[in-house]
Amino acid sequence: MSVDSVRAAEIYAQIAKAAAEAPRAENASAAQPPNFAEMVQTAVETTTQSLQAGEAAATDVATGEASLVDVVTAVSAAEVTLETAIAVRNRVIEAYQEILRMPI
Repeated sequence: MSVDSVRAAEIYAQIAKAAAEAPRAENASAAQPPNFAEMVQTAVETTTQSLQAGEAAATDVATGEASLVDVVTAVSAAEVTLETAIAVRNRVIEAYQEILRMPI
């Protein structure tokens, strides 16, 4: 799986935006730990939006409202996002299986 520079820049911008919007704590003990459920929900929403944008671009080119270059860009971005989601899912499953194999 390869990540193109445009997608990497988008991910960096999302992380930078989230870091800037995070509430600043007075000290480290008062800081809230990251909420895993919210991070997963955000990732799922981002993936869904990317896939929907790819589908919308494909529909637009079919009706003659968009150029083929726009469709290829949107579909390839959706493909990279989906491949990333699948890779993360596979790693989570592997981690869960490792936990199940641990002796008690």
